[in-house]
Amino acid sequence: MRLSLFVAAILCVGSLASAGAITYDVTVNTSSISGTAGSLDLNFGPGPSSQAASLQILNFASDGTLAGNCPCGIGDVSGQLPATLTFDNGTGFNDYFDQFMFGGTISFNVSLFGPALSAPDGVSTSGSAFTFSMFFDPGGTFPVLTSDTADGFAFEIAVNLDGTTTVTNFTEGAAIVNAETSTPEPGSFVLLGTALACCVALQLLRSR
Repeated sequence: MRLSLFVAAILCVGSLASAGAITYDVTVNTSSISGTAGSLDLNFGPGPSSQAASLQILNFASDGTLAGNCPCGIGDVSGQLPATLTFDNGTGFNDYFDQFMFGGTISFNVSLFGPALSAPDGVSTSGSAFTFSMFFDPGGTFPVLTSDTADGFAFEIAVNLDGTTTVTNFTEGAAIVNAETSTPEPGSFVLLGTALACCVALQLLRSR
């Protein structure tokens, strides 16, 4: 009885905690530079006073070719493309850089999570930002397919102080879509239903 109650509570907490994650589906058309020996740069950086946040790069796929001459990460970065990359914002510079032979497309998922998204503290004065950049040289000097002449970002996903995210796209051939809003099922109603189901299950267990 107590064990069943404990298991139910854990399942409820897990369901509610996962609601803080925000996932984007990214697709970039690189057909105009197919065959170019260049490089990719992925960065997750905090501001001067940012709440803890993390992200993962999942399901990286391309008809291009990664050099794979890693380790490629600096700071709070683990993993290696095309497998999962995990970034935290615990240090000031968290960067993953890899040389890349461009093909026609690049696609991956960006999943952001952590207290900054699930439980904004109202105290932090700056957010964090994930940026993705492409270069048409292996050394990462000359940005390509971007209108961002200042930093050379293809796009940026900012984690705001209220736990929301904002996408800024500098690349005409890039599509960055919120995976939750692109599906017909409203996430808020699913979350509410899960919470109510948990409460009912716990009440039934207590009454036995």
